[in-house]
Amino acid sequence: MRWNITRDGNAIEWLVTDLHTDDIEMAGFGCADIVKYGMTEEGFVLLHHPVFPTLRTRPNNTHASYQLDIDDAFMPRLIADGEKIAETLKRVEIDGTLILECTVGDLAVTHICYPSTEARATYEAVTVRNNGADAVKLTATTYGGEVDQKLGPMGINITEVFTDFEDTVLASGEEYTYYIVICGRVANEQPVNLCPADEYRARIRNIERLVTPMKLDTGNATLDTMFRFAKLRAGESVFDTMYGLMHSPGGFSYYAATWCNDQVEYAGPYFAYTGDDDLLEASMNAYRMYMPFMSSRYEPIPSSVIAEGVDFWNGAGDRGDAAMYLYGASRFALTTGRTDYAEELLPAIEWCAEYCKRKINDGGVVASDRDELEGRFPTGTANLCTSTLAYSGYLCAASLERSFCNEEKAAEYEEIAKNLRDNIETYFGANIHGMDTYKYFAECEILRSWICMPLCVGIYDRAAETVKALSSEWLMMPEGMLTAEGCPTIWDRSTLYGLRGIFAAGDTEKGAELLMTYATNRLLGERVPYAVEAYPEGGKRHLSGESALFCKVITEGILDMTPTGLSAFTIKPSLPATLDHLYMTGIRAHGGVFDVFVEKDGYKVVRSDGKVLAAGSLGECSEVRI
Repeated sequence: MRWNITRDGNAIEWLVTDLHTDDIEMAGFGCADIVKYGMTEEGFVLLHHPVFPTLRTRPNNTHASYQLDIDDAFMPRLIADGEKIAETLKRVEIDGTLILECTVGDLAVTHICYPSTEARATYEAVTVRNNGADAVKLTATTYGGEVDQKLGPMGINITEVFTDFEDTVLASGEEYTYYIVICGRVANEQPVNLCPADEYRARIRNIERLVTPMKLDTGNATLDTMFRFAKLRAGESVFDTMYGLMHSPGGFSYYAATWCNDQVEYAGPYFAYTGDDDLLEASMNAYRMYMPFMSSRYEPIPSSVIAEGVDFWNGAGDRGDAAMYLYGASRFALTTGRTDYAEELLPAIEWCAEYCKRKINDGGVVASDRDELEGRFPTGTANLCTSTLAYSGYLCAASLERSFCNEEKAAEYEEIAKNLRDNIETYFGANIHGMDTYKYFAECEILRSWICMPLCVGIYDRAAETVKALSSEWLMMPEGMLTAEGCPTIWDRSTLYGLRGIFAAGDTEKGAELLMTYATNRLLGERVPYAVEAYPEGGKRHLSGESALFCKVITEGILDMTPTGLSAFTIKPSLPATLDHLYMTGIRAHGGVFDVFVEKDGYKVVRSDGKVLAAGSLGECSEVRI
């Protein structure tokens, strides 16, 4: 592995001995900064690519956030005694900021890159230390200025670089720190005028805010650290838009927009466990955005609401988006335990339940045009993902209705779910390569990674053979699961759903083996420190929803937590033999705060006031009431 874990799991480091480059995305309310770093044959690489989601280059276009590479010619770079320095990268550390330690002669130069928490700005703090015997005169290649202007629908978008660098003479043993600010604005706005040191402290506070809830302690540094970074990446990609706080995937392309998979199905149900006000509000805004599209004609809701909530995208037709919404919104509402959220979401949940019922085909499963991969791979007229999400969504919706004493509606949803479960077996059950598992759609004759979905929603009729298929040579590669046997494409989202399903199905040791391989590769390998979208497609972008899915491998896989009411859930923990324990503390859900302690001899759930809410043996299911 290229990287090592440092600082008690709060950071990773790379001690540079060879040529390698990577990039990392960091985000705040007004700006995401994708920073490329490393060493090439040409030398040290440090390139900022800021994205300003609330500055548009075209109206109502998913990919039209104002963004650009900042050419190094516009960045103040050091000149020592009249010569531009050529830095050699020696060490890299990532802790939610990016720390690059370099040398050039007797000078040690450290760059710390971090985004503003709230403003359309990103920063680079540069500290120079003179370790030589002689004084050094420092000047700069440039002292900032305007980098770019681009016409957009709200005016002229402008990117500027500012610095507080001043020419200085650095005596032996002295050090000097200066800051570089990259900011975006429209022409009639004043340039940002914030204190970079204060902004750094704000970034550190924001990191701590996002990683403190749901602290994971397994005694395995790789797993614990990966979970910490996943919480950060999932939570930081929230932008303050004209609609309000909006969680978005990021990754160069997807800003100030929501999707029925990334936000509604993936992130929202995970954020419900954090109790974080901003993440809860961003999730509610995602659910709210789709409500105006739910009419009495029961036309498909769009796959995405874009451009700060003023337009939509439905270019892939019906992807099963109503099933994603039914599943995600009902789990979110139950898990938060907030009656106000549940009351607001219930009409939309009921609309999606009715929509899915109307889409049930002659085979008794829910039809859709495609799935979330939007036609990249065949899906037939009804696919396993849509039907299993609908099945779980109906069960959660029934629990939600029962919380409001709507027994008739709850019974209706439970009956639909029962029939769906039976029909999923009849319609999708198949023998492939001698394994009694599932076909992804009626005409499918090869293994697909999404056959994990029944396991993720509690359907275990074919669990053992499905785990065998998922972990077989047909699908499982060192980097993750192939989308379909025989293809080169890996999507982390289906890999992570697969890991979650393997744990939930009870194959703890196989799940642990695959999870540790995955976490080690993503945290300490060549592309760090987050889950990625897909490859070869997408260039392994660090989309934020995938990090939420990693967290759910723990909460919904190993711990097998399932909401059953606003103040109740079931838990059925497992513990891999390779782990001595699993403690998750500071869970803020179902109207309370509680911890889960899993050890070899059993588990207990403890409320913040010390009351033991549940206890049992490993693999034993308990209902917990907060």
